[in-house]
Amino acid sequence: MKSLRKIALGAICLLICAGHTAPTCAAESKRGTDSAPRVIAYVAGWKMPVNINAHKLTHINFAFARIDGNGKAFLPQPDIGAKLAQLRALKAKNPRLKILLSIGGWEAEGFSDAAWSDASRKVFATSAIALLREHALDGLDLDWEYPGQSVAGIKSRPEDKQNFTLLLAAVRQQLNQAGTAGREYLLTIASADREYFEHTEMDKLHVHLDWINVMSYDFFNSLTPTTGHHAGLYGSPFAAGNDRNADASVQQHLAAGIPADKLVLGVAFYGRGFAGVQPLHKGLNQRYQRFEAAHPYSEMVDKLIGRQGFVREWDAQARAPFLWNAATKAFITYDDPQSIAAKADYVLAHRLGGIMFWELSQDRDDELLDTIVRGLRRPTAAQR
Repeated sequence: MKSLRKIALGAICLLICAGHTAPTCAAESKRGTDSAPRVIAYVAGWKMPVNINAHKLTHINFAFARIDGNGKAFLPQPDIGAKLAQLRALKAKNPRLKILLSIGGWEAEGFSDAAWSDASRKVFATSAIALLREHALDGLDLDWEYPGQSVAGIKSRPEDKQNFTLLLAAVRQQLNQAGTAGREYLLTIASADREYFEHTEMDKLHVHLDWINVMSYDFFNSLTPTTGHHAGLYGSPFAAGNDRNADASVQQHLAAGIPADKLVLGVAFYGRGFAGVQPLHKGLNQRYQRFEAAHPYSEMVDKLIGRQGFVREWDAQARAPFLWNAATKAFITYDDPQSIAAKADYVLAHRLGGIMFWELSQDRDDELLDTIVRGLRRPTAAQR
């Protein structure tokens, strides 16, 4: 049966890749061989966790490498090499663990210029792969926030839309050339919704990728006029028609023709606080005076949930919790074990590729990570 399945997959790959280059086809042929949902942790270089339980993870994305003025990927701090070595050492406990280098992040400059021409794309790809080889890593995760948009204060061009696809194709080609029979490099991106699709070719670029990390959080933040669930799975009963949620983002990705198992759902290990909130509906989807702060989940458990006048509320429609302080008119939106368990169910029900989260140091004694692991290991109805 396994040999017949491999033959069938190979034939499908040839049909899918007929319009793409040989290097892209080689990348396509290796995907989908591991049906277990991925559990992907972003690890921030500026806040490395003291303990990482490697057996609970399938992948780690180290954040962040940057792009210099010459369009080359580089490590911005001298101690990053040692931190990457710490992550590689985790493979002694979990040999199947893969370590990816995430390039970019919020306010990260350089992508538009790096993607601009054949020559600049080659420079970027060569430099990024040199970092992989130097530090014995398993792949690249490109976090361009965002192509064709300067909301983060970075340079952008209308041509970013096509150039992003070309950049990914160039990186994919070099990764395939650098790989060997025993080592095949991964390529992923972090994606968003709505405007992100207007400025990218999601229907085309996904063929160059092993999967896509869907940033299904930060839907409400300092740039939005009202409070709301920043990581809600669905819309709240009081949501405006144009409010965002994780399910809508996933559906937009699927509508672009991206296979479900290439979509990894993002969850947040932090909350977002708002001050001076209008009290209607306990502050949910209400106007506010100022954005207060982001709060790691560990801080929320220790200091905020059920403390200092904050009461936890549950939005059954959105599958999301929030905190409301009636005395101070403060509102905090976040993910917790109940909402993350609902998202794990969603991933299994929709046959998505797994769950990723930002970021590991913000958890409290692996409470949220353990929820993900338990949820994704639960058999689906079809397996029972």
